[in-house]
Amino acid sequence: MVITDRNDLDDQLFTTFTKSKDILRQIPKQATVRKLSDSQRTNYANGNSTDVNGLYDLLNDRESGGIIFTTIQKFKPEDGEMPVLTDRKNVIIIADEAHRSQYGLEAKVDAKTGEVNYGYAKYLRDALPNASFIGFTGTPIDLEDRSTVAIFGHTIDTYDMTQAVEDEATVRIYYENRIIKLETDEEELTKIDDEFEEITEGQEDFEKDKNRAKWSRMEAIVGSPNRVKKLAEDIVNHYEEKAKSIDGKAMVVCMSRRICVDLYEAITALRPDWHHDDIDKGKIKVVMTGSAADNEKLQKHLGGKQRRELLAKRMKDNSDELKIVIVRDMWLTGFDVPSMHTMYIDKPMKGHNLMQAIARVNRVFKEKSGGVVVDYIGILESLKSALKQYTNTDRQNTGIDTDVAIAVMLEKLEILRDMMHGYDYSKYMGNSQVERMRTIVGGMDFILGKKEEDQKEFKKTALELGKAHALCAATDKGKEKALEVSYFKAVKASLVKLKEKDKTPLSKREIEARLHQMLERSIISEDVIDVFDVMGIKRPEISILSEEFLKEVQEMKQKNLAVEMLKKLLEGNIKTMEKRNLVKSEKFSERLTKALNKYRNQALTNAEVIEELVRMAHDIKKMREEEAELGLSDDEIAFYDALTADDIVKELMEDETLKKIARELTLAIRNNITIDWSVRKSARASMRRVIKRLLSKYDYPPDQALKAMNIVMRQAEKMAGNIYEEVIWSDRVAEEPR
Repeated sequence: MVITDRNDLDDQLFTTFTKSKDILRQIPKQATVRKLSDSQRTNYANGNSTDVNGLYDLLNDRESGGIIFTTIQKFKPEDGEMPVLTDRKNVIIIADEAHRSQYGLEAKVDAKTGEVNYGYAKYLRDALPNASFIGFTGTPIDLEDRSTVAIFGHTIDTYDMTQAVEDEATVRIYYENRIIKLETDEEELTKIDDEFEEITEGQEDFEKDKNRAKWSRMEAIVGSPNRVKKLAEDIVNHYEEKAKSIDGKAMVVCMSRRICVDLYEAITALRPDWHHDDIDKGKIKVVMTGSAADNEKLQKHLGGKQRRELLAKRMKDNSDELKIVIVRDMWLTGFDVPSMHTMYIDKPMKGHNLMQAIARVNRVFKEKSGGVVVDYIGILESLKSALKQYTNTDRQNTGIDTDVAIAVMLEKLEILRDMMHGYDYSKYMGNSQVERMRTIVGGMDFILGKKEEDQKEFKKTALELGKAHALCAATDKGKEKALEVSYFKAVKASLVKLKEKDKTPLSKREIEARLHQMLERSIISEDVIDVFDVMGIKRPEISILSEEFLKEVQEMKQKNLAVEMLKKLLEGNIKTMEKRNLVKSEKFSERLTKALNKYRNQALTNAEVIEELVRMAHDIKKMREEEAELGLSDDEIAFYDALTADDIVKELMEDETLKKIARELTLAIRNNITIDWSVRKSARASMRRVIKRLLSKYDYPPDQALKAMNIVMRQAEKMAGNIYEEVIWSDRVAEEPR
């Protein structure tokens, strides 16, 4: 059974498989409904209906064989529980685009009705309890509430971007950095926070947070009129220059719908002949969704499915005059235009979203030698990080340690049960939605009867419970506790929303207008700078610290720009290093700071500081090569470095002994940080005893032991943060309404 989450994708795959029926030696079927009605079955049996297929019927009316296509939406319960469609064991599910729509094993309760709902992952497994699952995705994700590995298991096979280019299935993607330099009026910016609080007074907290995010400094700067004007000029010039050498399409990705429309108007002001009121004419269009509540400026660019389909058809036709589309979220995944050669990105993106987006320009087409990603907002570090995650064929896919998540979940559940001692919430586990609502209200009342400090502790623990459960929701224990977990999450969410405002709030439109006016006056824009053109360096592929790149940096004429570029690249490398290795990140950070201070104090010339920064880049590369030879994991290397931070230790102890201590330290610390030890004195003391015993066991030099102890403890805190980074969510995300 091939499952997708969109009808057009279902049709596309079904058509492809049907064309291959001779190779498959059977005719694929497409399920159009979940189960045939009695009249439909009769018609089907009499040969009077061939265009309606029931999923239930296709699964059960055969002994074996068969290829069935359907969408995951058919697994949403119509009333109550999802029924079992078949309990047979010879069903294999192939889920395409497995990074989306395939999650949701944890329970969520509707705070208004008391209804408990789950995601498609649970309903799919309820309907097909004995099926096997295989997921296909170009961008597996590993987030706090969604993990491809947790749902589908470890990677079976990887076909990465490098291999696809070698096979000529795709073309290379090139990166081009074009910075729009900005200056801000700091005096105006300092007024923003106070004005924001005044303007949004009377709004609910979650609405205020949404406005704060929407009208942050970043959005204000990116969407300011002066900057949009410069952006429009640069895109027009860049595209027209590109069009001289290759005919094709381009896509512009903006932060917000407002910026999309502002940019469209700025571009068409420069090139009026690109605009046309008719949908089937014009060289540039905005593609986005909206509603009747949107203002008149946006309404001009809105339309239903029919409008989008016509624009998609025009975009895919290389002979059509439509050459550029401006989007925010539309068409960034699953939209193939082989002739698209350039994507202009002016929106922060990362991870699988970024990888899905840039793949729009890597399709093979005629004389197209490669796709270009033009970066106006600084996505380089995110791009390098995403490439490392998705294209490294040697990466060890260890997935999530669900045993740790289960242990944390059970611990937090026990704490919350103790806090609720004296209140019976068992009726929440029944089937009555009315009783569920009463139980939530009763639980809120019970918690509000406690001290303020205890109320905060309840909310904090419920938050931690929810995040831990999200990581182990696919396990038997996670399924068993799902409903009880949802109760505590519901009580906590209801308590958080329990706010009263006396002042009449401004309308949404008044708030947006005031904020836009307030922030606009603080932005001043300057010229567009192509960093690589200024430096005289050819635009590189994304292997920025390559030998070729470093050599070109040393030889270029614009030394001050070179220093800034190298500084930024090294800082990015050190920041990544800091997450895993305290000693080495501090060592390189100190070295970088010292070199830059000497440069600023004119103790080093720009040529000398470039030479030092290039040496650092070589040393980072050499360090990684040496680490690979140690035969240790990342955490073990970090503790090995902590133990040998004092150079004399290597002279006094055998290297193999130090490695052995590092391995045992890693194991011992992992076994002792399943509780929140970093803020508890007794737990920290216990951790120190564990470390001290290990150092003593291997006769670690006593004069260096205290220093080593302190560094190891700090590194252990880093390690704890890495282990639980999927459990500890930010308050803002957690407080958003469900």
